[in-house]
Amino acid sequence: MTRLQSAFAKGHPALVCFVTAGDGPTPAILDALVEGGADVIELGMPFTDPMADGPAIQKANLRALAAGITTSTIFKLAAEFRVRHPEVPLVLMGYANPMITRGPQWFADQCADAGVDGVICVDIPPEEDGELGPYLREKGISLIRLATPTTDVARLPAVLDGSSGFLYYVSVAGITGKQSAALASIEEAVTRIKQTAQIPVAVGFGVRTPEQAGPIARVADGVVVGSAFIDLIAQHGDDAAGPVRELATALAGAVHSARKELA
Repeated sequence: MTRLQSAFAKGHPALVCFVTAGDGPTPAILDALVEGGADVIELGMPFTDPMADGPAIQKANLRALAAGITTSTIFKLAAEFRVRHPEVPLVLMGYANPMITRGPQWFADQCADAGVDGVICVDIPPEEDGELGPYLREKGISLIRLATPTTDVARLPAVLDGSSGFLYYVSVAGITGKQSAALASIEEAVTRIKQTAQIPVAVGFGVRTPEQAGPIARVADGVVVGSAFIDLIAQHGDDAAGPVRELATALAGAVHSARKELA
């Protein structure tokens, strides 16, 4: 069983936490997420044109780039994280340009060497899977794809083909940030997707609080939270680890206990 499979097989929904590499004291922030109860960590790869992200993550990208983050240093952060946390899945999330500019084989090799478990590439659609997918799968790294409210029954099989680890359901049509979908629409979409998907379904975009995360965890296999952590890092800077840990702890409590509340 892979680390990602284990994360979704703990008997409770998984808390998936996103932060941007190089924004704030990244090693301490990653450790704080683990200490707070994160089951999976997504590490964002900064890019100058993050088209799927709202203002908070756009600014985090710019802060990280201004601080000198590079693809190579991201892999160094990942490798050091793997030494400290050998069992916690780490997923890189970002855009095609930083992933394939040196060639997809180089990127896949670096992922494998650093102990990365999965990759989410926002702007390579399933029809262009050959740009990156085969290289990742050859190294045993999950290619995690996105489904959205506009992914209909006809489109879903293409999204799922070659995808593994989990499916990331983007609950709103738009960018990351503060907008959030109604629980009823999330439940309908997750139910529909799980009729076809053979992998876990995690829901993200617009999830910021334990009060939002808990109800979603009752219907999904996992809940993704990102912008709320980014806001804390922007606010607290080098002292962000403590507030990040506190939020992760509260979110983990809500997500992990969600199914018990239904029993």
